[in-house]
Amino acid sequence: MVHPIPLAGLALALLTPLAFAGDAVTYTANDQAFEGYLAMPEGEARGGVLIIHDWDGLNGYEQRRAEMLAEQGYAAFAVDLFGAGHRPETTEARQAATGALYQDRAHLRELLLAGLATARDQGLPEASVVIGYCFGGTAALELARADQAEGIHGYVSFHGGLATPEGQAWPEDAPPLLIAHGGADQAVPIGELAGLVEELEAAGLSYEAQVYAGARHAFSVFDGDRYQQRADERSWAAFLGFLDEVL
Repeated sequence: MVHPIPLAGLALALLTPLAFAGDAVTYTANDQAFEGYLAMPEGEARGGVLIIHDWDGLNGYEQRRAEMLAEQGYAAFAVDLFGAGHRPETTEARQAATGALYQDRAHLRELLLAGLATARDQGLPEASVVIGYCFGGTAALELARADQAEGIHGYVSFHGGLATPEGQAWPEDAPPLLIAHGGADQAVPIGELAGLVEELEAAGLSYEAQVYAGARHAFSVFDGDRYQQRADERSWAAFLGFLDEVL
């Protein structure tokens, strides 16, 4: 049985250290080694979630989110886009790692699809949702626009970049989207959200965009100095509701 986490208890659940029960999964793409993280629920999974990491690479944050999803009955796989052992620690290194992928969107999509294929090999259900945080949210929308991932029922961006790159457009059959954005996000201006909404409306797509007052960029990173409990709790509750709806 799934036991939902009440809003009032979410922050405590996030801040309480978890004994990670998942498994590191090593795989290759283009002859490069990557290391993802798999968390499986007890019993049959209600569906799958592919998690895309922030600009600091796959670490304990994504692992904890995967474990939280497994507790809710979902199989979760955190994909690695930087390579096994590559977890940039400085701002400059993180900008370089993400910038290389932003500049080669085809390679970014290739790595995302390789991670999804690995996740499915490891037992992620065909019916899945793709989510991402910050850089990962941008990558999730990149995959949604590419319209190349089979079996994906929805895409979710938590405080991710929202601008559509020049030359790209939204396919008319893209799955539903959920956008969680901070009203005080200075890294991703509110104008990017307005532009995205106009594009999604023009394409006739199903979406929901939520803006959280006073929330800054990376508002859901619970060990960061910009963490906002209210925005995190509400966006997580919206996300769980989205999973119930699309899966």
